[in-house]
Amino acid sequence: MDITATVAITHLPPKGNYETFTDEQHYADKVREWGLSATKEVKKQFLYKEKNLQYTVSVKGYEVYEKNSELNTIIIEFQDGSLSCIHPAYLKEMQASSFGKGTFTDAVEHSLPSTIQEAPKEEIKPEENKSIKEPKKKNEKKEKPAKLELPEEKVHFTAAVKQFSLSWNNFNEENDEVIILENVMITQENPIDVGLSWCSHSKTLKKHELAPGDILEFDGKIVKKKLPKGKDVGEEFIVADPVLYKINNPSKIKKG
Repeated sequence: MDITATVAITHLPPKGNYETFTDEQHYADKVREWGLSATKEVKKQFLYKEKNLQYTVSVKGYEVYEKNSELNTIIIEFQDGSLSCIHPAYLKEMQASSFGKGTFTDAVEHSLPSTIQEAPKEEIKPEENKSIKEPKKKNEKKEKPAKLELPEEKVHFTAAVKQFSLSWNNFNEENDEVIILENVMITQENPIDVGLSWCSHSKTLKKHELAPGDILEFDGKIVKKKLPKGKDVGEEFIVADPVLYKINNPSKIKKG
């Protein structure tokens, strides 16, 4: 039963501005990244379940945590126009017919960033604390990518295709096709040398029939997001060096 009035729900509205989708392809890429749709035609409506009630909602955008840009909170809109935040994995659970034991308290716990920020406490161990902390700080200073100040807006890039790989997606529990780019440069008044980056091997990129060594120009947004390693993959998909930055929604692609 679909209930249009949502007065019984305690909403968690977004704090200020949130990220919206630039186009249909951006929406499709994000929804698939969150594991909310595996069909050829991407879903536009989803179920929100609380106790014995069921609501139809749509995805309006998402929030990105500043210090953990790979972590998103989805912004959903109810049929009465009200907005609320929810963790992608929790919304995915709600789509299952077996879902029904969870309460809205669970949704609050999934949505708040504080539950994620508590994890680093486990790394602090008695006696070993000093010996572990000092080497990590030294390594971080040596990494050039850690010093980069990434632009928030869409920018122009030049890059070369290094290799194709597979990356594990925790939301849909399978490997996704990705492209590893090298010699990545943000071309602006003060150019930024990024080095290595990765991006999803989307339908848009597949149309260009790319191969290792191809030189590219394109527009896109870059975020700090380490490439997750693929599971049970062959040697041809192993990436030797750490890739710390992801390029989202490359467009206006030109192959040299």
